[in-house]
Amino acid sequence: MADRPHDPEPPPIAVADDDPPAREPDRKDRTEDSGFWRELPVLVLVALVVAILIKTFLVQAFYIPSESMEPTLQQGDRVLVCRICTHFSAIHRGDVIVFSDPHPGPDHGRGAVGGFLHWLAEGIGVAQPENPDFIKRVIALPGDTVEINAGVVYVNGNQLHEPYLDPERDTRSFPKRTIPPGMLYVLGDNRAHSGDSRFEPPEGVGLVPIDKVIGKAFVKVWPPGRWGWL
Repeated sequence: MADRPHDPEPPPIAVADDDPPAREPDRKDRTEDSGFWRELPVLVLVALVVAILIKTFLVQAFYIPSESMEPTLQQGDRVLVCRICTHFSAIHRGDVIVFSDPHPGPDHGRGAVGGFLHWLAEGIGVAQPENPDFIKRVIALPGDTVEINAGVVYVNGNQLHEPYLDPERDTRSFPKRTIPPGMLYVLGDNRAHSGDSRFEPPEGVGLVPIDKVIGKAFVKVWPPGRWGWL
């Protein structure tokens, strides 16, 4: 008699083990992470100091606050100023310079620490300079004679070629004068609306001591449509 067929035993069912627990960061990983966060404030501080040093000693951006240099510079333009240029090259007639106030206000008496903190705050843009800076064009150097006759400038007896002026120039006259040692005679390109070396304070800035020069403006960087060399 034939054997009766029978169902085979069911195959064993594999049971998956639970997933192994996630590996916790070891001490080395934790040390590296915490080290980065400890160093981050130092890195930020170093970057900040480097930026301030560049602004203080190399190149600085300046905002044009008035119309005194039109049409060369419009109100709201921004220029870059080379602060080290005047230390390695002479100032020439026609240079556009930025200089600090030749007649600053009284000292605020902050002391060494207070002065440093104000310098730092000014460097990061959270404090205003104690005295304004000015931007003008150098017209005459020490030893030069300068005279303005009906708006036309003469330096050492020769008419100054000024293609940067608006054709509708200021037509006032100013007597001849000799520029003393260590001083500069500066004018705005918009002569009708510029308080410059033609006038003594408070109407103008008078003659500018060379040691008050911050640097030479060399390029317009803003707005982009007005980008150009000076």
